[in-house]
Amino acid sequence: MLKVLNVVGARPNFMKVAPIVEAMKRREGEFMPLLLHTGQHYDEGMSDAFFRDLGLPAPDVYLGVGSGSHAAQTAAVMQSFEPVVLSERPDWVVVVGDVNSTLACALVCSKLGVRVAHVEAGLRSRDRTMPEEINRLLTDQLADLLLTPSEDADANLLAEGIPRERIRFVGNVMIDSLFSQLERAKLSTVREELQVEDKDYATLTLHRPSNVDERDAFSRILDALEQIAERLPIIFPVHPRTRARIKEFNFTERIERLKNLRLVDPLGYLDFLRLYSGARLVLTDSGGIQEETTALSIPCLTLRENTERPITIELGTNQIVGTNTAKITEAAFNALDSPRETKKKRVPPLWDGHTAPRILEALLEGMRDSEGMRDEG
Repeated sequence: MLKVLNVVGARPNFMKVAPIVEAMKRREGEFMPLLLHTGQHYDEGMSDAFFRDLGLPAPDVYLGVGSGSHAAQTAAVMQSFEPVVLSERPDWVVVVGDVNSTLACALVCSKLGVRVAHVEAGLRSRDRTMPEEINRLLTDQLADLLLTPSEDADANLLAEGIPRERIRFVGNVMIDSLFSQLERAKLSTVREELQVEDKDYATLTLHRPSNVDERDAFSRILDALEQIAERLPIIFPVHPRTRARIKEFNFTERIERLKNLRLVDPLGYLDFLRLYSGARLVLTDSGGIQEETTALSIPCLTLRENTERPITIELGTNQIVGTNTAKITEAAFNALDSPRETKKKRVPPLWDGHTAPRILEALLEGMRDSEGMRDEG
């Protein structure tokens, strides 16, 4: 039986780990899953809602490292995580995504000689000003098993000199969560509460420092939103960081004048899924939403200059528009003026809702391979 320590550090990780833990629990003769929450980002109400919505058990270990600078947070995770690894002695540590906890835990395991599997490996934006890009690059150099969501990720890893035998193309585990929770999300009343049921509306998320910490960039995005809001309501669940910048930059009155731009508190997973899955258009600077809208064939405008998920542009419904006002509005109006069914649904390979079982098989295979090499030695 494999003891597997599954690490989550922030809310985007929850959707990636939930299907893996659930699949392991269904195969209790082969896997003993443990769930560790570093507490890198922690809001009790929001985290509890996500755990409940996704059916995740309470964490077996909670480190509670909290916020801080990138260096301080990474160091705090490493210091707290090392004793857990030494105590539990897992066969595998599974890290997901690209947050500071992902890199910190991979680095601890690499130093201790504990096997690390990286879920969502190989994604690249080519933008090293993004902390997430540094986390992705370094984690992939450290991990023993690289579990990729798309074929371009395999190509990235091979180009960086990663041996092919460490790479497994398994598909996108976030889509497992998406497909498994769609029916449950229909029970949410969020559309009715926001009075957008059976109406055209857009959904917006905005939280990246390059957008919300830069006053000019934020202002250009608002310029575009002012024009788009003349066509339809925009529902905007506001990240705490973003709300603080709105106040700091004196944007409050400007936003209040936009009757169709409606700011709401952050939503749980099921409520947010119910909201954006019915949207006519999604505007975002998030990574995961680019994937989910592709799977659901919803037009998505990414408010960034690049993406680590180019497959969503090549095969999906995603467009990169940056923070240029004219580019955002032109793309938005083109999407709104097009019939809903003009873009034929093209879902990338293995985005089928069955990635978690493939991850489990890769872990078993990776263990057999490493034991075989040990026997040969």
